[in-house]
Amino acid sequence: MKEISIKTTVYTGEDALGHLATIANKKVFIVTDPFIVSSGMIEQVTSRLQQSVEHLVFSEITPDPPIETVVKGIDTMAEFAADIILAVGGGSAIDAAKAMKYFGETLRNLKGTQFIVIPTTSGTGSEVTNFSIITSADKGVKYPLVTNAILPDIAILETNLVKSVPPHITADTGMDVLTHALEAYVSTNANDVSDALAEKVVQLVFEYLPRAYKNGADMEAREKMHMASCMAGMAFNMASLGINHGIAHAAGAKLHIAHGRLNTVLMPAIIRYNSHIDEVQGVPANLAAERYAHLAKLLGLSITNRRVAVKNLMRAIEKLRQTLEMPATLKQCGVTVETITALEVEIATAALVDGCTATNPRVPTNDEVVSILRHVL
Repeated sequence: MKEISIKTTVYTGEDALGHLATIANKKVFIVTDPFIVSSGMIEQVTSRLQQSVEHLVFSEITPDPPIETVVKGIDTMAEFAADIILAVGGGSAIDAAKAMKYFGETLRNLKGTQFIVIPTTSGTGSEVTNFSIITSADKGVKYPLVTNAILPDIAILETNLVKSVPPHITADTGMDVLTHALEAYVSTNANDVSDALAEKVVQLVFEYLPRAYKNGADMEAREKMHMASCMAGMAFNMASLGINHGIAHAAGAKLHIAHGRLNTVLMPAIIRYNSHIDEVQGVPANLAAERYAHLAKLLGLSITNRRVAVKNLMRAIEKLRQTLEMPATLKQCGVTVETITALEVEIATAALVDGCTATNPRVPTNDEVVSILRHVL
């Protein structure tokens, strides 16, 4: 039995922020980061709130939000007695807000609060997922929080909030979208609905991400990538992910490389591993290879046979990565051989127990994860 549930109401299109004007006589606790405040972007949000709405901005969110920040946010939210939690920002702000909501309600007995998310990057899809990642800075470990209790009630996709995202972040977050779609598509929990979403996302990314990267003012490309991010979030919230994210979570906590960038470095190697194209003579017959080949077909790539199709999908990703001027190896991200040698076993061990790894189409071993890390070095 499989459950397909889409709880979040999504507002998109022209002036999606206009939905905020329907809120009245509430106390809104806004979770965001310092840049959203200093850039004035937060005013695009707060200016839509009615005079009867009292709001408080908590802007102490940093990349990879640590547990201590979540605790401080819960304390502030409790003192404010919020009716609504409103997360404004990228994955870090949304993840932190999710953790504040969950632990505030379960450990502090705070009343149930409505949860609204406004993403300012087109990458995580976190506005429609039950995933959150919180970091222990002391231990250098990222902890996943997975529960339907943190699914946002409302997501607002306002394209104007992403038009000023710098090119390198557009690339990092956009390739994270592609990773979400690829992993959901070959996940052992994939279903027809997640497949349909993932297939469309892959096509949208290849068509519109280069445009958004080259010209941030291309509002059609921005809108398409914003929707692709949301759709990819829906797909992996149903189907989960795989070893690409498992390794990225484990390695990211140690190497401090942007999440989308690390996913992108790993992506071709993961496709190679999942499809067995190096280990199997002739044409790989496994389901992952078949699914990767179908994506190659959707992209109009040569699909003479399954092996050719998979390799051409990998080449297309490598070409896209090059177009976006992204690193292809860990060395190009500033990681040394000595660092990987010292951390590879620890990273591999953490990757194998990561929640995302459980639905990977091929069950990895510790040695195989180490081999993947060495391959992308």
